[in-house]
Amino acid sequence: MKTYSISQAAKELNLTAYTLRYYDKEGLLPFVDRSESGTRQFKEKDIDALRIIECLKSTGMPIKEIKHFIDWCAEGDSSLQQRYNMFLERKACVEAQMEELKKTMEMIDHKCHYYETALEAGTEKIHQEVKMEFPEY
Repeated sequence: MKTYSISQAAKELNLTAYTLRYYDKEGLLPFVDRSESGTRQFKEKDIDALRIIECLKSTGMPIKEIKHFIDWCAEGDSSLQQRYNMFLERKACVEAQMEELKKTMEMIDHKCHYYETALEAGTEKIHQEVKMEFPEY
């Protein structure tokens, strides 16, 4: 079975070894084995677990809540409902983030159009003649 050193695991995940050490310190890596000399030995399943941790982190989930998820995983089937509920909450958070990003993109698209037409006309004054949906700031 292939194992990864901390630097290899970090490279595989596009993280730093410092980040992995921090995760370990925060209790997110209780599943990672260590050699007799204390060196972390990451297996493929550990890399997969770290991908889930990174996914949760990218949703804005705090490390302490990710720790709860790791603890629930260690509990096994008795925590299936809690884990499912947590992912439903994360899904709702990501959907809300996507809606906010959609609004942001609409504003950016509008501003791109604004400046494109102003550049074509050689002036912003063209927009003073046409009612604009958003004021220029």
